[in-house]
Amino acid sequence: MSDTTATSSCCSPTGSCHSHTETAAAQPVTTVYEVSGMTCGHCEASVSREIGALDGVGTVQVELSTGRVTVTSDEEPDDARIAAAVDAAGYALTGRAAQEER
Repeated sequence: MSDTTATSSCCSPTGSCHSHTETAAAQPVTTVYEVSGMTCGHCEASVSREIGALDGVGTVQVELSTGRVTVTSDEEPDDARIAAAVDAAGYALTGRAAQEER
């Protein structure tokens, strides 16, 4: 066997093993936003649909009683893109929700 065969396995040429961190799935990022003007199920559906259509967004949860929208995405979201999606739905993003201490 040649040395090039050894480098194609999970072990390095020195014989030490390593994990494949470059192919490991990244941890999702959860961000909570405050949105004004939402009052009903139609509002919830519109905001969910617009934000959910953005690349990298996994889930969107809207809580009408607090005006909070929780977005889970592949990476740190672009707040301007989220705001534009909320605007397209007919509502206003007022910012990120304050982090609650646990």
